[in-house]
Amino acid sequence: MSEAISFDDFLKVDIRTGTVVEARPFPEARKPAIILLIDFGPDLGIKKSSAQITVHYTPEELVGRQVMAVVNFPPRQIGPLKSEVLTLGFEDENGAIVLAAIDKPVPNGRKLM
Repeated sequence: MSEAISFDDFLKVDIRTGTVVEARPFPEARKPAIILLIDFGPDLGIKKSSAQITVHYTPEELVGRQVMAVVNFPPRQIGPLKSEVLTLGFEDENGAIVLAAIDKPVPNGRKLM
């Protein structure tokens, strides 16, 4: 377990819901990845993310799926792509990433509470 943080520290991490509107392979990445374009609603708009999720997902099945992402990290350059958000997931027993799931639809851009 990581060190304890305050509730104020937790509130600094801005985790929002978004819907994948486009997904495509990212062959230039060092590790297999998919480029996601995620719609976070009218306030945040569409953001790019590189996600190492190729073991469990194909680009085609990701379009239309709601995901969670940290939206207030600085953009990160990954090869030719500037990743604007960190899409969230968990490692399975083999270290492959399984996306964190929302079990009922919510409007894009809603903040994790």
